[in-house]
Amino acid sequence: MSAREFIQLLKKLSEAFGPSGFEDEVRDLVIDELNPYVDELFIDRWGNVIGIKYGKQRDLKAMVAAHMDEIGLLIDNIDKNGFLRFRAIGGWNEVTLVGQRVIIKASNGKKVKGVIGSRPPHVTPPGKEREAPELKDLFIDVGASSDEEVRKLGINVGSVAVLDREFEVLNENVVTGKAFDDRVGLAVMLWAARQLRETEVTAYFVATVQEEVGLRGAQVAADRVYPDLAIALDTTIAADVPGVGEREYVTRIGKGPAIKVMDGGRGNVFIAHPKLTGFLVSVAEELKIPYQLEVLIGGTTDALGIAFRKDGIPATTISIPTRYVHSPVELLNINDALNAARLLAETLSRINETFIKEIREKSVKALTA
Repeated sequence: MSAREFIQLLKKLSEAFGPSGFEDEVRDLVIDELNPYVDELFIDRWGNVIGIKYGKQRDLKAMVAAHMDEIGLLIDNIDKNGFLRFRAIGGWNEVTLVGQRVIIKASNGKKVKGVIGSRPPHVTPPGKEREAPELKDLFIDVGASSDEEVRKLGINVGSVAVLDREFEVLNENVVTGKAFDDRVGLAVMLWAARQLRETEVTAYFVATVQEEVGLRGAQVAADRVYPDLAIALDTTIAADVPGVGEREYVTRIGKGPAIKVMDGGRGNVFIAHPKLTGFLVSVAEELKIPYQLEVLIGGTTDALGIAFRKDGIPATTISIPTRYVHSPVELLNINDALNAARLLAETLSRINETFIKEIREKSVKALTA
């Protein structure tokens, strides 16, 4: 299993079409890749893929989650001149959308290409030329001259689009492309599943839907699996670029995967389960796997969607440092992803009944007769 093979896997996943709620193309890839390495594989009612690799003890369950969906656009209006207005699926910075090419999935399954346009600068009111446009001011141009032409292409209200961007290798270790959030997490999960051999715990590999719009698939899957612990895989901010102070980097690319300490925003902070986080750190240090500790203010992962289901599920995240997240030119170092996969596989192989008993519910005082 070479780095080149991993890059090819990530390329396939990155270039696949899969905005939140429309993950079908990505799901098919995940099923093909995961099927040889699990004992059972199924799709739940909302489209999560769940692969089960049985360990020595079936009642000891570790869940791994990585989301299939990417941020996208949903058409909500087609005007009489054939221009498409859209709503955001997930969190976009409008600056990254201006002048981009897009791919729209038509009702017949074909893909239609278009471009995102905005008011030309020379007809923009004075003083407004350099202001970033709002989403409501942007539109998609597919080269049609009427709404009838657009509908003949199979595009209707409710059609969805993603950015049209190819995966590229910048140098031996650094790659760029769209949807690394979270196709790199999927690639890490699939790579770890390949590496995993005999375990005490039963591993549930879950490719989730609709993370970008509220961690939806992870909640459904967690209720179904109800594991003893969970590890999410996702990107995290690597702001190690000019103009940013070192404290604000969050992580740096090429310095190893990040082990979550805390994330989220005001009123929605998630503190990763300390014992589970500590276990990941101990494995990384034992095997000399480079790692970073992550405190991220602003975003979160499927771990939050899993952690507080039913009676509670200890959860944390292994993150892959990524620059320019939620843009068409996300960038990461392949070694961080490969080390994340190794850390995950080695952690799953070391989790045993003793550790799970440490994080399970404990009786402090029992009622006596």
